[in-house]
Amino acid sequence: MIETWQQTLPHGIHLSCRAAGPKGAPVLLFLHGFPEAAFAWDELLLHFSKPENGGYRCVAPNLRGYEKSSRPAEVSAYRAKFLVQDIAALIQIEAGASPLKALVAHDWGGGVAWNLANQMPHLMHKLVIINSPHPGTFLRDLKSNAEQIAASEYMNYFCEPQAAAELSANEFEMLFHFFEKGVKPVWLTPEVKAHYKSAWSEGLQGGLNFYVASPLKPNKPGEQALQNLNLPEEMLRIAVPTLLLWGMQDVALLPHLIVGLEAYVPNLTYVPIEEGSHWVVHEQPELVQREIAAFL
Repeated sequence: MIETWQQTLPHGIHLSCRAAGPKGAPVLLFLHGFPEAAFAWDELLLHFSKPENGGYRCVAPNLRGYEKSSRPAEVSAYRAKFLVQDIAALIQIEAGASPLKALVAHDWGGGVAWNLANQMPHLMHKLVIINSPHPGTFLRDLKSNAEQIAASEYMNYFCEPQAAAELSANEFEMLFHFFEKGVKPVWLTPEVKAHYKSAWSEGLQGGLNFYVASPLKPNKPGEQALQNLNLPEEMLRIAVPTLLLWGMQDVALLPHLIVGLEAYVPNLTYVPIEEGSHWVVHEQPELVQREIAAFL
């Protein structure tokens, strides 16, 4: 059974959360990306909360800007340091003085997780990343890899002032189209579509503000801002044991982003999923569950 509630954090932000499993058990925390929402993790929450699969306390918040979580109007409120602050506070509420058993994250949730694992490794025993680029290799490829630059052009579109309205038009027709790139989305049933429509109907601009606030996106024509951006080495190191699952048919985040990752993440377990796309959690949930269970 999935519990839902609004969690108010000490700094005033509230996150709408979903969870399964007994309070007081070791915690698995799941972070979604764009254009998803916390419900996308429901199958994994239910699986890992069962006694025979670990009996974990499994928690999935909607990140700020999504669903019924706080949606600050200022773009600056979606900078990485504030997103990290939200999740660090939630971990301390859910896990108390104990570290998470693991932080599991996809897409933009992974962007938050890489930062959190770098800055506050004491909050988790292990990190699981699913199709979310490490900032070091992502910046490298956005500067120099023509294929990744082209694949990431959608990020600049998401920053346009009309994007939310256009993505919402015709019952989110354009947004649903993103799920069709890579592998046919047979998982996108009418029931799942209804969940997405319900979440998106709360508003898209908060999720889009993650892109607006981030410096990690392709240069616009005539600009060279990205070439002048360098991230300090100490911001890129990940000390905690990390499992990286990567759907190799991802058309937005290309497999070359894995190259050189061990320089930043020395304790890395990498599992390529040849027939998976960016949406591999939906496409192959049993495989994802098995790999996470083996890593735990």
